[in-house]
Amino acid sequence: MTTRRDAVHDTLRRSEGFRSAQDVYAEMRLHGAKIGLTTVYRALQALADGGQVDVLRTDEGESVYRACASDVHHHHLVCRRCGHTVEVAGPAVERWAEAVGSEHGFTEITHTVEVFGTCAACSKG
Repeated sequence: MTTRRDAVHDTLRRSEGFRSAQDVYAEMRLHGAKIGLTTVYRALQALADGGQVDVLRTDEGESVYRACASDVHHHHLVCRRCGHTVEVAGPAVERWAEAVGSEHGFTEITHTVEVFGTCAACSKG
């Protein structure tokens, strides 16, 4: 891993919830990092491709990133208000995706599932 990619990954590891590339860039610059926004985007894409960060698409179509807490396939339960995220297993989803793909002659099935709601803390407030 490159030094800059490591620095981007470290920034995400210290963050709570999902962050945009612009957020990561701004935080890194605030702490004195000499890095360009394009480099942050490239590092995030490489980390996502390597399975080291999770990527979500917001309702506005923006990609947001978070360091993976787990290195096994998982899904996310995300609070719409505060962004609190929980990694969850979905064995029923796994079986369903394989069955639907197989039914239609597809192989090498992959999928991404994010479930959005309101966390307990935000529901109280």
